[in-house]
Amino acid sequence: MHKTNFHTHTVWCDGKDTAEAVVLSAMEKGFDAIGFSSHMAFPEACDWQLKPELAGGYVREIRSLRRKYASRIEIFCGGEADYIRGVTTPEKKRYESMGLDYLIGSVHTVVAPDGGRVSVDSSPALLEAGIRECFAGDAKAFVCEYFRQQREMLKFDFDILGHPDLVRKFNVRHPYFDETASWYVSQLEESALAIAASGKIVEVNTGAISRGWLDDAYPSPVFRKMLRERGVRFVLSSDSHAADTVDCGFERFAEAEKYIGKTVFPPRGGS
Repeated sequence: MHKTNFHTHTVWCDGKDTAEAVVLSAMEKGFDAIGFSSHMAFPEACDWQLKPELAGGYVREIRSLRRKYASRIEIFCGGEADYIRGVTTPEKKRYESMGLDYLIGSVHTVVAPDGGRVSVDSSPALLEAGIRECFAGDAKAFVCEYFRQQREMLKFDFDILGHPDLVRKFNVRHPYFDETASWYVSQLEESALAIAASGKIVEVNTGAISRGWLDDAYPSPVFRKMLRERGVRFVLSSDSHAADTVDCGFERFAEAEKYIGKTVFPPRGGS
C-alpha cells in the first residue's frame, strides 16, 4: 500500500513548520508521497493564506524539494483554494500560472444573505458572533447555508473536496446544533448526492483530531456511509499544520475505513 498525504500546510500560509521539515518528517514516517496545499483565495489573502505575490516562491521551493529528494519520496505542489461566494472560486484556471499538480476546494467562510462573512472554523467565539450578527442567531440557517455554498462550489474545476462537514469542528466542545436532527441529515443526503454527481474525490480529513476538537475525521461516520453508498472515492489526509502531525490518525482510518491504498492521484506535474 502507498502512504500518501495531499493536504499539508507550512509557513507559506498558517502552518508551523517549513516545507522541508515536513518532507523530512514524512520520510521518517514512511510516506511514499507528500503533497503541499497552501491556503489560497486569490485575488484576496488574509493572514492565514498564501499571498498572491508569493505564489512563485512557494512553487519554486516545492519544486526544488521535489528534485532534492526525488530518490526518496514523491513530492507534489498543490493548493487548498477557498470558495467565497462572489469573491473567489477554487478553479484551476484561476491558479493556472502556478502550474499546480492538484487543487483542493474548501469552504471556510460562509457568505450571509446581507453579504457579511462568517468564519466556519476560526474559533467558537467568532463563530457564535458571526451567527448572531449575520444569521440573527439562527444556527440552522447558518449550517444550511454552509452546505448550500459547498454544493455551489462543486461546479468548479478542482480535484479534492476538503473537509465536507467542517461545521462540526466546534460542535462537540461548544455545541450549537443537533447532528441527529432530520434537517441536518437531509443536508448531508442532499450533499452526498451532489458530491457523487460531481465525480469529485472526498478527503477523509483527520485535522480536527490533531488539533483537539474532535475524535473523528471529516466527514462524520454517517456522512462517510452516505458517500460510500453512492460510489464516492476517498483519499486519506491529515490537513497537517505541523511536521509531526502529517500522519495523524492514519493507522486508525486506514485500517477501519480502508480508504488508503495505491493511488494514481494526482498526476505528476512539472519539475
